[in-house]
Amino acid sequence: MEITCYRSNETSRETCSLPAKTYNLAITLLARCISGHLFVPIRSMQYLAILDKTEFVFIDGENKCWIDIAWQNFQSHTRTSLDQPVAYEAVFYRENQAKIMSRLQREFPVALQTLADKETLDSPARIITYPMRNN
Repeated sequence: MEITCYRSNETSRETCSLPAKTYNLAITLLARCISGHLFVPIRSMQYLAILDKTEFVFIDGENKCWIDIAWQNFQSHTRTSLDQPVAYEAVFYRENQAKIMSRLQREFPVALQTLADKETLDSPARIITYPMRNN
């Protein structure tokens, strides 16, 4: 899948926090993508999240290729354990996005989990047995 995205001028920026479970799941799913990009449909909002290693962008189904909000500058390296939340910056490209941001923070984890539940592994697991050594 290929999508060209555009950005308007930044209208505002704020520091936020992403729960560890959500961040960890997003990074785990992203690591499995050969292309380096993960497309996450957020059907309840008619939004599409596009994830890469540096940012998560959110596109409204009505505005198609225009980014509404981007989550950038994830501070995962400041965590001392994997169960701590991750600070990031939310960048807004349209005015009055507080309600959308609030909904994204609720709906994005659900969409990620839905995607994770649908994912199938390429092949079944195998157990490799080694012959016992007699000493």
